[in-house]
Amino acid sequence: MTGLPRPGFADTLLLDGAAGPIEALVAVPAEPPRGIAVVCHPHPLHGGALSNKVTYTLASCALKRGLVAARFNFRGVGRSAGAHDEGRGETDDTLAIVDWLRREAPGLPLLLAGFSFGAFVSLKAAARAQPALQVSIAPPFKYFASEPLPPRPGAPWLVVHGRDDEVVAYADTKAVLDRYDPPPELVSLDGVGHFFHGRLGDLEAAVGAFIHRHWPSVGIAARPEGDGLSSVHPQGR
Repeated sequence: MTGLPRPGFADTLLLDGAAGPIEALVAVPAEPPRGIAVVCHPHPLHGGALSNKVTYTLASCALKRGLVAARFNFRGVGRSAGAHDEGRGETDDTLAIVDWLRREAPGLPLLLAGFSFGAFVSLKAAARAQPALQVSIAPPFKYFASEPLPPRPGAPWLVVHGRDDEVVAYADTKAVLDRYDPPPELVSLDGVGHFFHGRLGDLEAAVGAFIHRHWPSVGIAARPEGDGLSSVHPQGR
């Protein structure tokens, strides 16, 4: 039976999913964990994978604050079985990782996060996962206009979006977010495109401050020699 890596280490695991094995990279803080985090990557058909640099940054941010951080490949990506399913099966993949983490680390609060396509999928998953915090980076609502708008998470919710996003227009996202009551906390970054080139530090600062503000028991617990995470970063969307 697959379990968590030992404290202070990360490992690539194959976990059970509805379409077959799901490839996941799971990192455990050196100190006793204060929570768990699941991070969803951008669009699989546009190069999105768990190694995406924004996905990596979100997982690293969670790990540094003492959370067990899991990012994974959606079905049909890398070593994950199955085929792309337009966000439907990918929602099930997300929930499978959440369920596994909750079995391995029972009782710990959940941070659910995603970038672009992964932001929309994680928002859909939130209705069943019931996270303690939700983080959405450049959610592409316009690409899912034929679907019902996902319900607002009951938890504190952060959205980070670049005003100069060339893939998901900032104005389109803002218009959708304003339909939620209450709307999420929105951090708008000037001069930032979809992939946060040269601005990942600003992204991490926004997410880290949000976690600390709403989850004050979460502190800095990363290994001093690094976060133990792979750093190969394809883009995706």
